[in-house]
Amino acid sequence: MANLTIAVDEDVLQRARVRAAEQGTSVNAVLREQLIRFADPAAGDRAADSFLALARERAGRSTGGRRSWSREELHLERLPVEQRAHDERDAPGR
Repeated sequence: MANLTIAVDEDVLQRARVRAAEQGTSVNAVLREQLIRFADPAAGDRAADSFLALARERAGRSTGGRRSWSREELHLERLPVEQRAHDERDAPGR
């Protein structure tokens, strides 16, 4: 892999480092991905085509517009196990 040196304002670099860290990555990784996209604009088209093909493949497995989950079920999935057990015991009609 080749190395690349660029000149950038120190403040810009610091803000980029903070933002990259917040996203769990590095400035180097962000710039690498951007350069890959810049060098091969068709790569984005291929990714979009793959996504659309997957969506078409999965379309036959849908619920026909009907939800297979309730708001309460989603809420329970996000709670810690201890809280879920407590909420289920105290739910009306149980």
